[in-house]
Amino acid sequence: MTDSGMGSIGVFDSGVGGLSTLHAIRQAYPDEHLMYVADSGHAPYGDQAASAVIARAQAITHFLLDAPCKAIVVACNTASVVALPALRAMTSVPIIGMEPAIKPATLATRTGVVGVLATTRTVQSESVQRLIAQFGGSVRVMLQAAPGLVERVEQGYLADEHTRDLLTHYLTPLLAAGIDQLVLGCTHYYFLRPLITSIVGGGVTVVEPAEAIARQLGARSNLIASGRVLEASAAAALQTPHAVTGGFAFYSSANDLPQAERILSQLWGDGLAGRLQQLPV
Repeated sequence: MTDSGMGSIGVFDSGVGGLSTLHAIRQAYPDEHLMYVADSGHAPYGDQAASAVIARAQAITHFLLDAPCKAIVVACNTASVVALPALRAMTSVPIIGMEPAIKPATLATRTGVVGVLATTRTVQSESVQRLIAQFGGSVRVMLQAAPGLVERVEQGYLADEHTRDLLTHYLTPLLAAGIDQLVLGCTHYYFLRPLITSIVGGGVTVVEPAEAIARQLGARSNLIASGRVLEASAAAALQTPHAVTGGFAFYSSANDLPQAERILSQLWGDGLAGRLQQLPV
């Protein structure tokens, strides 16, 4: 295992949701080699015990460090709010997490009501309560757990009637309360955004963090310190020379790898067919 030197940027999620973050990272850093891990065989994380989420996150982080990876993005809100301290204790390699974009939503709201759609574990986390206490102020922040949505995305059902019914059920009380900002607190929900937008209408801004995470990749994020690791002079050795063309490696823990590849290809686009490998942990 290595904590330094050249390597890939590793990105992992409980399943396919983190592909939204991976796409934004590719746009921001086209020269970097990327490794993506979809832990679909253990999804969803959002309804599991914290100890189980931490164990899976640690196993995947070990795998990515051994690759080696020079930076790791935890493209999963649940794993971030539950496991980040344990993961950062494992290595000096930068580990970047994500949390619901409550701060920008509270700053942008006009009605004074913000909705957060997330997994059960994320909604119940101390991290979310801290964000509300820190940035909520006079804004009413409504948390809505949304069990079942991750599974719909994992199965590729992005716009069918059952998925719409689930979303309508979860969004109706938020809309009735007058939200004008809807924070997507799970990376999987990014792929439901067209359906979500059709339900909430043009008066509600949908907020998700993929591009913000990409901009801050290599940074210690707001949770640790400011400054970009991939671009900071103190860590210039981490950055891949621009003469190098970036590539991809995709891994999944799914029991049915061909089915997993079909869903990943549906969400990622061209270039994935025949490239998905079985995650060995």
